[in-house]
Amino acid sequence: MMEENKKTKEIDFLGNLLRQGKYREAITLGKKIHKAYPAEESPLLILSWAYYDNGDIKQAVKYLNILLERELQRKIFTGFAFDELVRIYKQEKNFRKLVEICERAVTVQPEDVGLLAELGNAYLQAGNAKKACEIYERVIAIENDNAAFYCRWGEALFAAGLIRESEEAYMQAGIIDYEQPDRYHFRLAVLFQQAGNHREAERLLNKCISLDSANPLYYCSLGDSLIGLKQIPKALKAYEMAVRCDDSRAGAYYNRLGHELMKRNHFSEAVEVFKLAIVHDSAEPYYLGLASAYKGMGFTDPADKTLSEINKSK
Repeated sequence: MMEENKKTKEIDFLGNLLRQGKYREAITLGKKIHKAYPAEESPLLILSWAYYDNGDIKQAVKYLNILLERELQRKIFTGFAFDELVRIYKQEKNFRKLVEICERAVTVQPEDVGLLAELGNAYLQAGNAKKACEIYERVIAIENDNAAFYCRWGEALFAAGLIRESEEAYMQAGIIDYEQPDRYHFRLAVLFQQAGNHREAERLLNKCISLDSANPLYYCSLGDSLIGLKQIPKALKAYEMAVRCDDSRAGAYYNRLGHELMKRNHFSEAVEVFKLAIVHDSAEPYYLGLASAYKGMGFTDPADKTLSEINKSK
């Protein structure tokens, strides 16, 4: 009993060191506790956090892997170390390692929908869309009433070049979540925009608007695609509709439009739009946008004058 109390106090003290940001002291003590009580798992987790917060990711991963080996041997998969490793590998963009640990977890728990979905995501991030599709097909077979899983499947199918099948997956998500089907049209529209296919994005965004005509985001996104299609007057009207839906954010919408116009070298139109943004809200980023638009036109004097106006207001 005395030994157990001593161990508990040491682990509690170790946790306090971590919370106080005393990472080096926590590392030193954590290693001693781990050596004295190798079967205890909480010191391993605290030790990994201390290394991570101290900037030593390699050592943090080392101790998390010790925990992961234990987790993988249990019938009930707790996944604390697994979750931490997934988070770290995502932050580090180490997709090879991310795929590796997800594959190991799924090997142990092949029917765990959460682990399968994580593996599908790992494959997608690693650029292996085909394997991601296969995994999400397994996920859907297990749980076919989850709209989020159909979205992930749709994203994988799109990445694999299976566009028609991708749209079918997103539409199925909209059937499942029948109160907000426009959300799924929008997600697919964004994929088309990212792929530079603004014609298909326009089609889907118009569907979104037909289902929810009061959502300003849909009008802004439609305007972005119309700019991509070089239909500037229509794009301006789309953004005007966004402002009608929510005039409290008019400045932000026009600022967004101005930057979208500048991306396509429509600097003169951007100047007028940034002026509209400033009318609604004289925020510094809008003046900076206006100055950039003037510079894009080759008008240095108006750009300098705009920047001086910012300095005067400070």
